[in-house]
Amino acid sequence: MLVRFDPFRELDRLAQQVWGGLGRFGAMPMDVWRRGDRLVASFDLPGVPADSIHLTVEDNVLTVSAERKEQPAEEAEVLVAERPQGSFSRQLLLADGLDTDKIEARYDNGVLTVEIPVAEHAKPRRIEIHTDGAARAIEANATAA
Repeated sequence: MLVRFDPFRELDRLAQQVWGGLGRFGAMPMDVWRRGDRLVASFDLPGVPADSIHLTVEDNVLTVSAERKEQPAEEAEVLVAERPQGSFSRQLLLADGLDTDKIEARYDNGVLTVEIPVAEHAKPRRIEIHTDGAARAIEANATAA
């Protein structure tokens, strides 16, 4: 249900090892699983205001973008600054078997959860076989690209 190939993944891992930064994957870690006839993705966005999170879908690409800005008071002296600030984004390449018109999202306690249902045409269905005037049904699974 999710296209797993990401040509930039190894480049991001290498950049993390070389520069020790959080990179794209450290700034917005995610988990993806299938629950029944829905694909569920959870993104960790602690400290990100809900109004700075944006979801878009175009040509089976779901893009999650968010922004976290925390500015210390002007007179403050920053001693340690390890928490990532700025804009972050992740993209998921979605299979054709998902219904991108019915995506649902919620944001609770710093976790964005996105649910995408399987499209009706991709769900298993019964197909009748006609032989000599009699019909019988067999199970058939639709295949998703």
